[in-house]
Amino acid sequence: MTSHRLDASLDTAVDVLTAERAPVLRVQDGDTVTVRTLSAAGYTERLAAPGADAPTLLDGRRGHCLVGPIAVEGARTGQVLALRFDALVPDGWGYTGSGGVDTPVNRALGLAAPASRGPLLWDVDAAAGTARNQLGLGVRTAPFLGVVGLPPEPTGEHSTIPPRPLGGGNIDCRELVVGSTLYLPVTVPDAMLSVGDGHAAQGDGEVSGTAVECGMTTTMTLSLLDGPPVEGIHAETPAGRITFGFDADLNTATTTALDRMVDWIAGLHGITRGQALAMASVAVSMRVTQVANRTWGVHALLPHDAILGPDATLGPDAA
Repeated sequence: MTSHRLDASLDTAVDVLTAERAPVLRVQDGDTVTVRTLSAAGYTERLAAPGADAPTLLDGRRGHCLVGPIAVEGARTGQVLALRFDALVPDGWGYTGSGGVDTPVNRALGLAAPASRGPLLWDVDAAAGTARNQLGLGVRTAPFLGVVGLPPEPTGEHSTIPPRPLGGGNIDCRELVVGSTLYLPVTVPDAMLSVGDGHAAQGDGEVSGTAVECGMTTTMTLSLLDGPPVEGIHAETPAGRITFGFDADLNTATTTALDRMVDWIAGLHGITRGQALAMASVAVSMRVTQVANRTWGVHALLPHDAILGPDATLGPDAA
């Protein structure tokens, strides 16, 4: 196993998902990569005030400011790229945008007009695990990367904004913290992974369209697997097992995530899909991952201790 280091620069930054760009790094199965990414906007300086602007690394940015692509040599379609997040350290400041943009959510809330903007600027204390904004309000941090993606196909340049069932991308799942492993089915030869969009904290839904957006230093181990336990994008996290659904229709996104979780439960416990659906009804939480990126994201979460085996006790007073 070899360890590598990448930093955001004009040579390593990219604002699309593509397999046609030369990789900025080549790694082997099992290697570890530490990547320093800028915020989604690619700011190279701290914002002077809430809602202010600052220089960006990429002029005319088309999407998130990412680092990549990273080639995992030998990766082929039919395999799964497993990304284990070993460390996620946010920068010392971040920002959250709100309102002022004509989106369906903002229109519904009456916050589409420019005068409705409510941006926040945060001081992030990674050691303490907190972030505090100019209003004097704070939150606990739980850092993760919003965008972890492979190109959906071998040709073309693809937007970083919507999450996709092929390749992932802007997944924005708050459960993908340190200790998590995300499984992405390989879509193109050598995988061609790009990452970024650090979030120091976010709620399920990312309802304003942004989290505590920040630069991030991420250490991740990349492995190639055959025969995953379930189809599609899925994860094992400290909170539990997760399956995902992405679609412009919320119902479709929900049923996709649930369908994959039913398969996972059935396989884990050797039961039928009908029985697994009944177990999911009492043990699985369906969550809206994000509402902000043209495509609904939904994830099904099965906590590790939610289903007890035949020999498990039900509590301290169980016989």
